[in-house]
Amino acid sequence: MRVLQQVSLYLLAAVWLTGCGDRAPRALGTLEFDRITVPAPVAEKIVAIDVKEGQQVRAGDVLLQLDRTYTQAQLAALQAQARQDQAHLEELRNGPRREEIDRNRANLAQAQAQAVNARADYERTQRLAPSHAVSTSDLEHARAAADSAAAQVRAAEQTLLESQRGTRVEQVEQGQAALAAASAQAAAQRVTLGKLTVTAPRDARVDSLPYKLGDQAPVGASLVVLLAAGAPYARVYVPEPLRAHVGVGDAAHVHIEGDTKTYAGTVRMIRSSPSFTPYYALTGQDAVRLSYLAEIQLGQDARDLPAGLPVTAEFGP
Repeated sequence: MRVLQQVSLYLLAAVWLTGCGDRAPRALGTLEFDRITVPAPVAEKIVAIDVKEGQQVRAGDVLLQLDRTYTQAQLAALQAQARQDQAHLEELRNGPRREEIDRNRANLAQAQAQAVNARADYERTQRLAPSHAVSTSDLEHARAAADSAAAQVRAAEQTLLESQRGTRVEQVEQGQAALAAASAQAAAQRVTLGKLTVTAPRDARVDSLPYKLGDQAPVGASLVVLLAAGAPYARVYVPEPLRAHVGVGDAAHVHIEGDTKTYAGTVRMIRSSPSFTPYYALTGQDAVRLSYLAEIQLGQDARDLPAGLPVTAEFGP
């Protein structure tokens, strides 16, 4: 009799374990869409808003417009600087004009004539010095004038030679670098100007517009928050005892609160490090356990569901 009772207990335990093994792991969470935030490129006033919250938009559609006045003025200044650098570079490449070379040649002839006169005065004064017809100071003054005139001749010769040889290669390279820098700054400002017309980066639905017409958002602030078009995903918390049985690529079945339909999905991400389970996912002894955040990608049959709905996920075939 005792043997039969033991056998019966074993059979009941086996049935209970089998039933527990057949039960699919469950996790709680919410329905979410990929969020896209469009930041403010500059701190400018919002002058137009072309969409409303909840509106469907396509990639490239205009969402809102920021004031362009200041950025356009900066772009005009940078473009003018680029044109100035371009003209300066052309001047360097062309080298001195013929008129400039002729002027330098004339300056050299003038300096040479003055040097001849200064040398003659010095030599005449030098011949009179032994007879004391001129003072020592007059002799020194004549010598200095002759030396100065000779130096002016050498300077004029170098100036003429420099103009005849043309612009140095290093000067041309400096001009090219200045033009490249000015052009790059103008191009960057042109890109910034284009960003003042805020457009949708992809097909999406407008989730929120944090700023209103006339507001001036700081740089980097979210001007528009979009929910990506397409199928949503379930963001669930997997209890620690079930973590070993859930991996990326595993099948899942998602149930929406108040909806009898079951939505098929695939685990696209699960965190390797645990976090504390949110209050809504705690039941019984689960309150002392950690959980692992996971995302389950749903199919196109769930694309019309709103974000934020509570969901229950079961893992397994």
